[in-house]
Amino acid sequence: MKVLLIGSGGREHALAWKLSQSPRLAELHAAPGNPGIARIGKCHPVRAEDAEGLLDLASSLPADLVVVGPEAPLVAGVADELRHSGIAVFGPGREAARIEGSKRFAKEVMQAAGVPTAATMSVARPPCVVKVDGLAAGKGVFVCPDQASLDASLHEVAQLGQPPLVIEELLEGEEISLFCLADGRNLLPLAPARDYKRIGDHDTGPNTGGMGSYSPVPGIVSSEVEELVATVHEPVLAELDRRGSPFVGLLYAGLMLTDSGPKVLEFNCRFGDPETQSILPRLQGDLLETLAAAAHGDLRSADVATDDQTAVTVVLAAREYPRLGDSGTPITGVDDAEAGGALVFHAGTATRGDQLLTNGGRILNVTALGPSLEAAREQAYSACAAISFEGMQFRSDIAGGAVKVAT
Repeated sequence: MKVLLIGSGGREHALAWKLSQSPRLAELHAAPGNPGIARIGKCHPVRAEDAEGLLDLASSLPADLVVVGPEAPLVAGVADELRHSGIAVFGPGREAARIEGSKRFAKEVMQAAGVPTAATMSVARPPCVVKVDGLAAGKGVFVCPDQASLDASLHEVAQLGQPPLVIEELLEGEEISLFCLADGRNLLPLAPARDYKRIGDHDTGPNTGGMGSYSPVPGIVSSEVEELVATVHEPVLAELDRRGSPFVGLLYAGLMLTDSGPKVLEFNCRFGDPETQSILPRLQGDLLETLAAAAHGDLRSADVATDDQTAVTVVLAAREYPRLGDSGTPITGVDDAEAGGALVFHAGTATRGDQLLTNGGRILNVTALGPSLEAAREQAYSACAAISFEGMQFRSDIAGGAVKVAT
């Protein structure tokens, strides 16, 4: 099969890495890709939101399957354009992708489907959570435990041009990310993961696109995953199908496990980043075959077993991230980190000659596997120590609390 992967981040590099292991893969192409993906496939200078350019590229290859990584092109309807031309796509159409593209729409769907979620508040008063209704690259959610944080959040939102807001109750509990592959009517859950959204240790500072993750989540057994899927994912999938917009792709629920039961924090319409970087290295079987089965509407015989190893991912970010990114700063040590057994997924990089350079906010994702959470965490941070670029920052507590609980 010829596969076209759309996107350029760490999630897409992880997908490319896993897809490249399939015996069914003939050619791997990416648009626009990144230097890490370029080592295992051919990258094309077409933007992820350029529907016309992507259609021309997919048709010229010709691609047997297109896998859409980021949310923005999905919400913009890129998958529809490709499907209308007879190209198989893993990724929902515009209407189904509204489950991520609009917090209000997601609330409406969950209410109709009877899915438990945080209560909506008519007035912003602490404690609460303020959410920008549309896409915000993971940075449109503000947790406001007190009046000072609420005032600061509303001021920051105002800088975005007064977008529509959703105000929710502030839930307490443990968060997990639960991904399900979907073919429109059937679901196939992947291993749960936990991610870290705040920039600083101990969950301090502003929200980001994600600073690290680990999988599996201690204490979450397969029977609980099945129950969560039945409670959360299945009703939403059925409701979207009832509305005439079947969801084909990756249906991702961000959940809070509260004392009164699980509640949905958000839905996303694509693989999460950086959870994907921890989930895919544990995945057994042929990811390409499974994504193709979903794209063709039949997941019933697909299998996505995971091995017993644990994965920990640490994000290496630019000095001013999430406020600003960085470009043109030399990066060293990636080969050393990989030689030590870690996986290094490129998220915001570029090259000049043979020199690897920064080119974004989140620069690299370092993933390590181990027989235990503690072993994987130790190897991941050892690999991080091998990598260097000026201004590099990362959280030092990824999976730290989980290790203490596990031991």
